[in-house]
Amino acid sequence: MFSHVKVFGLAAVALLALAKAATIGPVGEMVVSNKVIRPDGFSRSSVLAGGEFPGPLIIGKKGDQFKLNVVNSLTDGTMHRSTSIHWHGIFQNGTNWADGAAWVTQCPIVPDNAFLYDFPVYQQAGTFWYHSHFSTQYCDGLRGAFVVYDPQDPYISMYDVDDESTVITLADWYHDPAPEHTGVIPPTANTTLINGKGRHVGGPPVDLAIINVVRGKKYRLRIVSMSCDPAFTFAIDKHTLTIIEADGEYTAPLVVDSFVIYAGQRYSAILNANQAPGNYWIRANPDIRGLPGYDNGRNSAILRYQGAPVVDPTTQFVSTRPLKETNLRALIHPTPPGRPEVGGADVNINIPHRFNGQTFRYEIGGHAWENPTVPVLLQILSQAQQPQDLLPEGSVYELPPNKIIEISLPGTGPEVGGPHPFHLHGHSFWVVRSGDSTTYNYNNPVRRDTVNTGGNDGNATIRFVTDNSGPWFLHCHIDWHLELGLAVVMAEDRQGTPAHVNPSKPPAWDQLCPIYEEENPDRDLQAQIDGTYNSFQAGRGQVGR
Repeated sequence: MFSHVKVFGLAAVALLALAKAATIGPVGEMVVSNKVIRPDGFSRSSVLAGGEFPGPLIIGKKGDQFKLNVVNSLTDGTMHRSTSIHWHGIFQNGTNWADGAAWVTQCPIVPDNAFLYDFPVYQQAGTFWYHSHFSTQYCDGLRGAFVVYDPQDPYISMYDVDDESTVITLADWYHDPAPEHTGVIPPTANTTLINGKGRHVGGPPVDLAIINVVRGKKYRLRIVSMSCDPAFTFAIDKHTLTIIEADGEYTAPLVVDSFVIYAGQRYSAILNANQAPGNYWIRANPDIRGLPGYDNGRNSAILRYQGAPVVDPTTQFVSTRPLKETNLRALIHPTPPGRPEVGGADVNINIPHRFNGQTFRYEIGGHAWENPTVPVLLQILSQAQQPQDLLPEGSVYELPPNKIIEISLPGTGPEVGGPHPFHLHGHSFWVVRSGDSTTYNYNNPVRRDTVNTGGNDGNATIRFVTDNSGPWFLHCHIDWHLELGLAVVMAEDRQGTPAHVNPSKPPAWDQLCPIYEEENPDRDLQAQIDGTYNSFQAGRGQVGR
């Protein structure tokens, strides 16, 4: 079994040949297709990478050049048939065209076509993931984990095992195709899937995911929230977890016994398998956007020690050391740039959002995100627009190069779908104020790429430096909310973007838009979605109904 603790280079290549087929990278092909699966005992057609859920684990090491050829073989017209894939957390410095966000950095890939995402990961290592960034398609299954191993991992002596067996994916699962709920009231998730398996209310007692351990060994668990909506409270009965990474950034070690993980976030945590051999519940309880509870083994997987019987656990759990984001500290580059005060950056932006009950859309600065007919990157590369003319109108913020940016993201309560996990493409950032805190940390806050904004009294405040030219999405990672308009684009160094991006941009990228314009296979489906939205609006009558 491949373990980066022990081997790299040619030896790793030899061992990779023995690894399970569900692992690819740094070079590989990913076929996106439809398949009927039943991960919780309920059969439904899905959109899958590599024919499985979750999709194949992508692996490589720091410094690798990733060449991932995405082949679109989608045929099921009840779901979107075009696609694009975002490599969540990868900075794409100089390769903005490969970021995978439909209508921001590319046009979608249509069926019977392929596109090669070719990008280096020179300076990053950690736990990432990938997912469709076309409408709400990833809610139908197109999501998977992406791990970049670090030969100079500062914590390598603290654990014994770190391989594909210690990656834990958390996902919400729906029994209806996503287009049935796109643009209207978001659905409640039917099931929590841990590594692609789960049980739902009233459903059969299907087999759960198993994490196998040996007493006396220490494991680096990589927990990935591939959620479309709910946040999960993660814990393992009778065990503590030492957090060492948040969203691809090393943290100072922090011992906890549970943590809330929001859509798009990732943590690495060291598990010491020091309990009596047996079976222990792994818990991923969703918030009210899902169906909380552990009856019949719901929202659960199993930690099984070597020699334990093959039975469900009977363990209980009460958290006494839950994670608070304000207790996380960045290990590398811990001090945020700028003056240690509110508004102490070169550019300070407040991004309040609201829910417009009349239009049933989220708005930032009075504007709901609407997909432009031409991707923002293509608009910038054409150099035909003035900054104020970039589309969608009011949703593109121009940022100057090599400046310190501070963004304030006020929180909102559950009555309008909050709190919201906001993700910034192209960067990690310093969280100088966490969403559930009133204090600011200008000394050593955590660095990450997805942050929870908090409730009505919350405010997440972040800082980063504009050292990566290109348009970068900033959006709520609840996919239903993104589709309802909760997004903007940060157009970073607009004038310098062509020189930064063009050298690596392949000719095939230029063909994506003409092909999509000619062949768009989703016109009829989009008309159905629009009709559902219009019928929904007509049936609502007055605001609040």
